[in-house]
Amino acid sequence: MKLELCNVGKNYESVPALRDVTLSCEAGTVTALVGRSGCGKTTLLNLAGAMDLPDTGEVRLGGAATSSLSEARLTELRRRHIGFVFQFFQLLPTLTVLENVELPLLLAGIRDTAPRSRERLAWVGIEGKAGMLPHQLSGGEMQRVAIARALVHSPGLVIADEPTCNLDTANGDCILKLLAESAYKFGATVLMATHSPEAAAVADVRVRMRDGRIEAVERK
Repeated sequence: MKLELCNVGKNYESVPALRDVTLSCEAGTVTALVGRSGCGKTTLLNLAGAMDLPDTGEVRLGGAATSSLSEARLTELRRRHIGFVFQFFQLLPTLTVLENVELPLLLAGIRDTAPRSRERLAWVGIEGKAGMLPHQLSGGEMQRVAIARALVHSPGLVIADEPTCNLDTANGDCILKLLAESAYKFGATVLMATHSPEAAAVADVRVRMRDGRIEAVERK
């Protein structure tokens, strides 16, 4: 799913968080947002993932402007076409690994969710942990579950917020490999925010941000 931001601006209590941002992310590619805390990375992720709407300009997903969609359509868009990977995993503690991965399918009204969910768990290498609860997993394993959950409904767009921040080097490298595969194997558009030079290095496009603006765009 192609992601386009066209002259996007966003303010919070009259304080500019994004200023005149224009960016295009193609399907099957990984784009990394880099820059200091407070530079606008998270705001851009929220707008790209249809969690918020711009004050000026347009965010287009698959050619449709998010500002033109009803709340019901936005909810459907997020449930069916966007996968989210969070810094702190956001797994539901009372659900098993398999049940956590099944959630996006259930929310999208899809039945017989177990086979596809087990397939994604096998892809991230933890199919043997399907019956465990999140507190029984390591941080790296929890993030693998989060990626399986984000990809289980074959979204066109994957949004990742500091996906390696709380992981050691080995687990971080594994997560980056899986995110790259989600673009190259499954054809998703991957947009991640990161402070990690190692994470930024795997991206096809690196977008350097400062004070709510795009300072530079670097391509491999």
